[in-house]
Amino acid sequence: MSTNQPNLAIVYLLASIGLISLVDTVSKFYTRELHAIMLVWGYFIAMATFVAGFFFLQGRFDLLSCNRPGLQIARPGFLSGSIACLFVSLTYLPIAEATAIGFTAPLFIIALSVPVLGERVGWHRWLAVLVGLAGVLVIVRPGGSVWHWSAAIALLGAVSFACFQIVTRMLADQDRHQTTLLYTAIGGVGWTSLLVPFFWTTPSSTHIIMFAAIGAMGAGAHFFLLQAFARAEASLLAPFNYSKLIWVTVLGYLAFGDLPGFDTIVGSTIIAAAGLYVLYRENLRAKSTVAEFPSRNVS
Repeated sequence: MSTNQPNLAIVYLLASIGLISLVDTVSKFYTRELHAIMLVWGYFIAMATFVAGFFFLQGRFDLLSCNRPGLQIARPGFLSGSIACLFVSLTYLPIAEATAIGFTAPLFIIALSVPVLGERVGWHRWLAVLVGLAGVLVIVRPGGSVWHWSAAIALLGAVSFACFQIVTRMLADQDRHQTTLLYTAIGGVGWTSLLVPFFWTTPSSTHIIMFAAIGAMGAGAHFFLLQAFARAEASLLAPFNYSKLIWVTVLGYLAFGDLPGFDTIVGSTIIAAAGLYVLYRENLRAKSTVAEFPSRNVS
């Protein structure tokens, strides 16, 4: 498959982000009826049905073989925690605010890459982390009239998603991406099944239809994401992740009549700017490395 189709890759990525935004919006409708753990469990049950069914109907049982089983099991645990925290925060916060706080995850990845991956992090990256966290404070205004403890849960979800991404990096050269996708779906079922008995509510037929819908959208989002990264470099696609702020703002208004306040707009801009600054610095470092060691760029 060609890796030089940037326009098509961007379309796939935007479609993936759009589907995930729809999952968040639909789930918010049911946060008053079902606990977040129930929602995440139903999401992974349906997603695993679609993903595993697709691969196994093709006879791809070889995808169960992996080189790092421990990491493949741990990774969906972090993802499950991240989604659960997001769904808890959606119970109390407008979707735009919860999403904006979640966008601090790349900044936590920077902090975790030092002890976990042994990467060297300069002051530019640490500055971006501090600026991004300042953006969160602008949004949630601790001690103010709009402060709610669920904002801290959303921040915890960002940390959990950062751990998920760190493990993803560790697996990048170890297993096939189809194997990782399969373990993501199956592992998500396993982790959430350990907790769901404590939060169980017998789902109605409407809930089951909803689980199927968000699971299908989740599977589609992962499929589109894989298609996007097969056609363009991650550095090209990274800035478009912030389009989710647009998606959730529009969907939040259409579905719930929520419009982000001035503080949310300012805070989201600060968080996005911090993330884009990290991307800019990474591109500078990459170009510097290629210029210093041109032979490494030979395909």
